Amino acid sequence: MSSTKSVLCCLSLAAGLAGMASAEQLTGILIDKTCSSKAVTGGQAAAEKHDRNCAMAASCQRSGYGVYTSDGKWVAFDDAGNKQAIAALKASQKADDLKVTVDGTVQGDTIKVATLKLQ
Repeated sequence: MSSTKSVLCCLSLAAGLAGMASAEQLTGILIDKTCSSKAVTGGQAAAEKHDRNCAMAASCQRSGYGVYTSDGKWVAFDDAGNKQAIAALKASQKADDLKVTVDGTVQGDTIKVATLKLQ
């Protein structure tokens, strides 16, 4: 009987943890953490004005990246996502309006990035 309770307890815990993370596709503007406050206070227009040169600055690269979504949220990338963001920025010729599509697992205010594509 107690082993059944243990199994049920473990299953309940696993189900609860699975509910905390969800696979999603986020679209928005690629922006570094340093400059994300400008987007949060200035909205979509401010995010769209953020340019590639700023995003590639050493201090911005060190701060990490995320996506500013159309509903006004900034979701930070994990380390793998930061590396993908840098690679995408280096490969891009876009000067600004850095629209991005990100697939991954969202946990709180961070996304574990599986794929990232500048549009």
